[in-house]
Parts: sequence; C-alpha cells; structure tokens
Amino acid sequence: MLYFYNMSSAKKDDLVYKALADRRRREILDLLRDDAMTTGDICSHFKKIDRCTVMQHLGVLEKAGLVITQKKGRFRWNYLNAVPIRDIYDRWINKYANHSVDVLTKLTRDLESK
Repeated sequence: MLYFYNMSSAKKDDLVYKALADRRRREILDLLRDDAMTTGDICSHFKKIDRCTVMQHLGVLEKAGLVITQKKGRFRWNYLNAVPIRDIYDRWINKYANHSVDVLTKLTRDLESK
C-alpha cells in the first residue's frame, strides 16, 4: 500500500511540474496570487491568445490542483491553491537549501577563524 501512495504522490508532482513549465500558466498563477478572478478577467489579461487557449491553461492548472474553481451564477471564479507548490518546496528545495546554507556557514566560520 505504501508503494501505491508514493506512486500517487509522484504523479501529482509531475502534474504540478508540467503546469509550472509554461510561462502563461505561471502568469495566471501570479494573477491569482492576491485575489480570486473570474475566467473572463483572466482571459482579458491575455491579449494575444484566445479564450479557448486560456481555458485549456486553466484546465491544466486545475488538474494539477493549483487552481480551484467555483461557479457562482454566470461566473466561474478561480482561486490559487499554493499547497502543491509548498509541497514541492518542502520535498525538493528546502532540503537542498538547508544543506547549502550549512555548508556556507561552515565555510564562513572556517575562513574567519584563520
């Protein structure tokens, strides 16, 4: 059962990395950082791509769990869900950053003691 859990977790990470790989999807996440937006508001931000393409990008973000949508009346509201990004940060970036900081701190102390 543990193997299944790890496979599921790895698959979710792959979806997040795929979603973050595109510049326009990262731009959508930046738009949603401060507040939720309707799909129409997001579409109006992108002048060079059509609504269908923006909707496809939102679909990729939603599938990765980075965007949560809620329909209210005629409008579809999009909310940022930063939890998957934080999970990747905790799993990959934080662990390696801590080691690097420890090495740099040790190097600084060694250099200062000479």
